[in-house]
Amino acid sequence: MSTIPALPFRPDAVIFDMDGLMIDSERVSIACWSEAALTLEIALPEGFFLHMVGLGERDCLQLLQRHIDDGARIDALLAHCHALYDARTHDGLPLRPGILELLELLKEHGVPRAVATSTRQPRASRKLAASGLLDYFDAVVTSSDVQHPKPAPDIYLLAARRLGKEPARCLALEDSPTGTRAALAAGMTAIQVPDLAHPDAAVRALGHRIVESLHDVRALLLPLLR
Repeated sequence: MSTIPALPFRPDAVIFDMDGLMIDSERVSIACWSEAALTLEIALPEGFFLHMVGLGERDCLQLLQRHIDDGARIDALLAHCHALYDARTHDGLPLRPGILELLELLKEHGVPRAVATSTRQPRASRKLAASGLLDYFDAVVTSSDVQHPKPAPDIYLLAARRLGKEPARCLALEDSPTGTRAALAAGMTAIQVPDLAHPDAAVRALGHRIVESLHDVRALLLPLLR
């Protein structure tokens, strides 16, 4: 933490990604993709599904189409994966370390909060509710609400608009490179908390803050909220 620059201002709002940042869901997602592909005997390169982390459904579909030339096979893979995923997330998923402490701090100090996720509705709200997080947020914005998903800035811009805040005065929290690029493109101050997808040299060159956990984010915010 000593090497992470202090935040330049008290944010007017904090906007959160969901999967991999607040909810420990990316490992379950990759496991479901892998199981579905194995069941359907669809061979894909090793580590293929890791490239889907942070992507919206349209971009995931395009990635699949580059490796599978049979539309019916893709549809079957999607249906089987989604069925597995919905069954395994029905009762909620583990939370990422530090998320509840961070949300409670922001709630205590009256800082508005929104979700900006590539997951579509109604799955996004269902996952938030099952994980006990939905009531912490003033707005939930998903890829169902915008024309262009991450890494376009649309989801973050809409989240700021729904909170009535200027994007430049918002703090965005992300785990993936794709989401981080979206937040920065929206003109927000971004902090990346990597989970499965670690920032490479190109992502680090963006110049945003990268920390190890949400506990570090809370420590950065504490001096500004006292």
